[in-house]
Amino acid sequence: MRTSTVTWNFGRRSLRDWFRTAIGCALALLVSPPAGLAQARNSYPSKPIRLLVPYGAGGVGDQTMRLLANSLSQHLKQQIVIENRPSAGGIISMTEVLRAATDGYTLGEMGNGQAVSMSLFTNLRYDLLRDFSPISVAASFAMLLAVPDRSPYRSLEQLVEAGRKNPGKLNLGAINPGSTQNLSAHLFKQITGVNFTIIPYRTAPDLVTALLRGDIDLGFDYYATFQPVIGPDRLRIIATAGESREPLLTGVPTAKESGFAAYVVTSWNGIGARAGVPAEITSFLNAEINRSLASQDIQKEFRALGIDPSGSTPAEMWDRMAQDSRKWREVIEKADIPKQ
Repeated sequence: MRTSTVTWNFGRRSLRDWFRTAIGCALALLVSPPAGLAQARNSYPSKPIRLLVPYGAGGVGDQTMRLLANSLSQHLKQQIVIENRPSAGGIISMTEVLRAATDGYTLGEMGNGQAVSMSLFTNLRYDLLRDFSPISVAASFAMLLAVPDRSPYRSLEQLVEAGRKNPGKLNLGAINPGSTQNLSAHLFKQITGVNFTIIPYRTAPDLVTALLRGDIDLGFDYYATFQPVIGPDRLRIIATAGESREPLLTGVPTAKESGFAAYVVTSWNGIGARAGVPAEITSFLNAEINRSLASQDIQKEFRALGIDPSGSTPAEMWDRMAQDSRKWREVIEKADIPKQ
């Protein structure tokens, strides 16, 4: 019986030499970027990128994206073109992103507002968690709770106690039904168990005017809205709704510190694209967005607006959208808010 043998011919190289070569190649693969990502860095972007913003010019969502877009444009050597497409629930903007090609040249701002829309609108033509690819969170900002400066309520505890003693007499104010601000008022009512009356306002300036006149007892909005009118004889912030105190309002306790541990409302926005954009482009944009958010200029500009420049991985952004979708669906259903 003939036994076959396999002969390894290394020529003049020893087995040790071949082993060293193999190890070297493996290490090179580990430290070198994937070919797709390297190609994206070399060829993308080769033309301007559209960034669809679902809000009007001047608001916190618009300001966040414009500051970030300026920084990204410098890093990418291509212009990021902001297109404002305001509409209820951001539906127009999201639909336009969904129609775009999967080449990474059309991006969209998305965040908790779009997560709310999942439960507020009955005829959406898309599923936020299925039809879009998150890239990165860009910014977070806590809800602020404001009273007229002449208000007798010096703390959230005092206001809630007064509401318990006078059911239906105290008014909470926030913009548009279905907005995060408005749902925050409903959540506050649900958590405290107090029969507050919630009054909706069309715009943030309308809300501020009502607060200054004393038409409402407590208003819900963000730092960018309230900042110009915080002060003596104007407005006073009695609580913030973040996990920790706001850097620009360190003397103001959080709702958690005020005895309402479940009341945490931190809005956020980020950047995404339609599903199907190549993973190497998503990874490339994620790295560049987080690079911009880490810059000292962006940190300074964002924080001056009461905004926390906080990036994320795509998976973390997806998880945040999913959590917010569940959270606000429960609030909407419990408050019996009509779906649109």
